[in-house]
Amino acid sequence: MSDVQHLVERYLAIWNERDAAARRAAVDDLFTEDATYTDPLAAVEGREAIDAMVGAVQQQFPGFAFRPGGEVDAHHDLARFTWELGPEGGEATVVGFDVAVLSGDGRIAKVHGFLDKVPAA
Repeated sequence: MSDVQHLVERYLAIWNERDAAARRAAVDDLFTEDATYTDPLAAVEGREAIDAMVGAVQQQFPGFAFRPGGEVDAHHDLARFTWELGPEGGEATVVGFDVAVLSGDGRIAKVHGFLDKVPAA
């Protein structure tokens, strides 16, 4: 489980990495080349698209950070975890959970995201 916990920590760190070059390197390291990410607001394929999506979310929520929302639940090649997005030390503005599908080499092949709390439009 500690390997999966570490993988989720690395995943959330990507969402918080503001340096574009460092973020892209982390995406390339953590995701398979043909990885996909799907949630109610986005559906992208490939590391370049995942990196661009993360950058867009950072622009939409400046000064906010992702943090774990609880323990990681994992079995087989699946990891499910809750996350929160909000200002440092403040209440979460967005809460969701992701299910990551891991590849044979331990990298992320797919992410299926769900949103439990979103700001009013």
